[in-house]
Amino acid sequence: MSIILIRHGETALNVARILQPADTPLSERGRRQAAAVAQRFFTAKIGAIVSSDLPRAVETARAISSVTSVAIRFSDLLQERNFGDLRGLPYDGLGYDPIAMTDAPPGGESIAMLHDRIDRALNFLREARAELESDLLVVSHGFFIRTLLALRVQMPNSSAAPLRIDNTSISVISREAPHLASVVNNTDHLSGDLRDSVGKLSGF
Repeated sequence: MSIILIRHGETALNVARILQPADTPLSERGRRQAAAVAQRFFTAKIGAIVSSDLPRAVETARAISSVTSVAIRFSDLLQERNFGDLRGLPYDGLGYDPIAMTDAPPGGESIAMLHDRIDRALNFLREARAELESDLLVVSHGFFIRTLLALRVQMPNSSAAPLRIDNTSISVISREAPHLASVVNNTDHLSGDLRDSVGKLSGF
C-alpha cells in the first residue's frame, strides 16, 4: 500500500504569480479541479486523509472526503514553505528569485528549516500509514511536495524530481524508505480548461 501525495487546487494568486498568504482560498476553477481529483478516488480504497491546515489544502481535502466518506486529519507539518513577509507580494516584482533562497525571508522559513519539517512530516505520514490496511492520501502544496520528492524519494528510472508540481496532481510513493515513486505529477483527471497553464507559480 502507498502514500498518495496531492497538491491543492488552483488559487487566484497562483495565476497572478503572487506569493500566497496563509489564508488564500481556492479559486472557482480550483474548486472544479478539486472536484475532478475527488472523483478519481470515488472507488479507491483510502484508509485515511491527512492534509495541510491551510485553506487551499483544506478545501481540496474536503472535496475528496465528500466523495470517499473518509475523515480528514489536519497537520501544520504539511504546510507550504513559509515565505514570511514576502507573502502577498508579486513574484515577478521582487527582482530576485525567492524560491531559490536558502536563507529565511524575514519572518519566514529557511530551506534547512523546511527540510527538517519535511523529515518530521514524513515520520508523521509513516506512522499514520502504519495504522492502515489501505492507502494514505495526503493533501499538501507544490513546493513542499516537490522538495519532498527531491529530498527523500527515489524517482522512477533514477530521474530527477520535477521542477513543477501541478494543481491537484497526484504522486504516489511507497510507504517505506527509500520511498520509491510509481506515479509523479499525474493530472489525467483534468481536461480542457482545468489543466494547468505553464505560466502559473507552482506552489507558494
